[in-house]
Amino acid sequence: MKRLLTTARMQPLKTCGTALMASSLLFSTGSLAAVSDATVEKLMRQVEILNQRVKELEAADESIRSETVALKEASSSVTRISDKLAWAEKVKVKGDFRYRYENIDDENKPKDRNRSRVRARIEAQAQVNDTWKVGLGLASGSDDPVSTNQTLGGGGSSKGINLDMAYFDWSGIENTHVIGGKFKNPFYKPAKNGLIWDGDYRPEGLAFKYDNGQFFANAAFMYLESDDKAGSKDAESFWGTQLGFNAALSDNVEFIGGVSYYDIPVMGSTPFFDSSDSFGNTLALDGTYQNNYEELELFAELKTKVADLPFSVFVDWVENQDADDNETGLSAGLKLGKAKNPGTWQMAYIYQDLEADAVLGLTTDSDFGGGGTDSKGHIFKGGYAINKNTSFAVTYFINENGDAETDYDRLQVDLKFKY
Repeated sequence: MKRLLTTARMQPLKTCGTALMASSLLFSTGSLAAVSDATVEKLMRQVEILNQRVKELEAADESIRSETVALKEASSSVTRISDKLAWAEKVKVKGDFRYRYENIDDENKPKDRNRSRVRARIEAQAQVNDTWKVGLGLASGSDDPVSTNQTLGGGGSSKGINLDMAYFDWSGIENTHVIGGKFKNPFYKPAKNGLIWDGDYRPEGLAFKYDNGQFFANAAFMYLESDDKAGSKDAESFWGTQLGFNAALSDNVEFIGGVSYYDIPVMGSTPFFDSSDSFGNTLALDGTYQNNYEELELFAELKTKVADLPFSVFVDWVENQDADDNETGLSAGLKLGKAKNPGTWQMAYIYQDLEADAVLGLTTDSDFGGGGTDSKGHIFKGGYAINKNTSFAVTYFINENGDAETDYDRLQVDLKFKY
């Protein structure tokens, strides 16, 4: 290429010299007499050929310059696209949407309650580098710590969006995660049941997770209130730890078991989130918690297949070591099938009995018995996968609340989408 350009630039000079020499020969009086017509014609043809060659080389030189500019622009464009793709690969977005019809028949209320609700959640995760990740999640609803549901109504008014999660996740040690901020519950829940933790509860603080596939350990230091400024509650925190194992008993049988302990020292504090609602926990005469919540949990879950369908059974037991009575809770159930691929289905049954001071009522299932503790009864579930990431589900609660064992029935019909 360089040689071609050099030749292209030198050819006009050579051609001009040749043309001058030819002109001198042709038009000098002495030469005209000595040169034949055939020779003159031959020289003229050579001059014409040389001139044509010069034009071709000049055109080639211009084309090369244009191609060089185009290549530079294309290279710059590829670099910009590559930078954008590299950014996109570091960020992942996921979420879900649920439309729900709900009917509540509470014996303590004069009539049934019917309502339509939505839940919308979205989470973005950014991989900062090989070991650090940050996440941000938004959700519908209010500031309720155990619900992101939003009831439709209000004349079509705009609905609230809240900070559901904001966290960092460090994974610099194999099989280990250190998480800080507001994050998903780090503790394993057998069959995802809500005996101790509602599925929407997002702890705030620091957490540690380790899982090598057979053994897992989780721990967390969490805040109920981190600011002890004058005129507010004292800073309140609690901690929990969990040890468990996952054993493959055979090709189709998996057993998960473990123990957890949560220390929540709230005795003497007024209820959190809503000072007028203890979520079923016993209060002293001054309206403060009567007990601390030193929750010892034992759990087991067995997973296998029945008629080629996924089948699991679980039991979850908890006792508050600080309370003298009404201190235990039990949840047990089974599940058949899995509504994941289009056309698949699942069914489940759970029995639960949660006494008033077995766990901190603020964090337990917000649907069972209307939320909180001091309730018992049954849960029936069914689900069907309509399409990929689209499913239909029905849940029915038949519960009894308090010492009077008043009836509390709740029907939920859901249409769910994941993306």
